[in-house]
Amino acid sequence: MGSRWDALIVDALDPERLGRWWAEVLDHRVESVSPQEVVVGSGLDGHPRLIFLRHPDAKYAKNRLHLDLRPDDLDAELERLVNMGARHVDVDQPEDAAWVVLADPEGNEFCVLRIRG
Repeated sequence: MGSRWDALIVDALDPERLGRWWAEVLDHRVESVSPQEVVVGSGLDGHPRLIFLRHPDAKYAKNRLHLDLRPDDLDAELERLVNMGARHVDVDQPEDAAWVVLADPEGNEFCVLRIRG
């Protein structure tokens, strides 16, 4: 018997703001909100959730774990995400990288992948 992935936990200064931001990015729903925790999920059983936990410290180093997003239209998605508050990040990725690195409103890096050829 193995384990099933239930959730990815993200520390956040403002879990409600960050949780709602990611829910919009991923077209997920906010499942629950409390002062200390916001749970975001797809609404499909068996799919992992994102749980944003209140933490008093700001992010100060590169993520050890990040999400990869693969949109149908890279340019349109980059524009949408930046308009929502994401920002471009340089993590020494090559100029011809098959991904673009962005950071969410609290500085957590994530990648937006080009369509597979």
